[in-house]
Amino acid sequence: MKPIFVQLQCAPGKTYEVADAIYQTELVSELYSTSGEYDLLMKVYIAEEQDIGKFINDHIANIPGIIRSLTTLTFRAF
Repeated sequence: MKPIFVQLQCAPGKTYEVADAIYQTELVSELYSTSGEYDLLMKVYIAEEQDIGKFINDHIANIPGIIRSLTTLTFRAF
């Protein structure tokens, strides 16, 4: 499994609804409210062979209230 981090920008007033919908998917390891340009930060573990873009498209980006996402990949450095 590999961890990815996804930041989500939500429509005004929709952050709690988006967070609830994300929790209902049971796909997220961690979910945080953040300040700044993005409203939520989530950590997800996906299988090594799984396509990250397809995973985000199929399970996250289609949640109503999400305006924009930013995915950060992680690499084992040490």
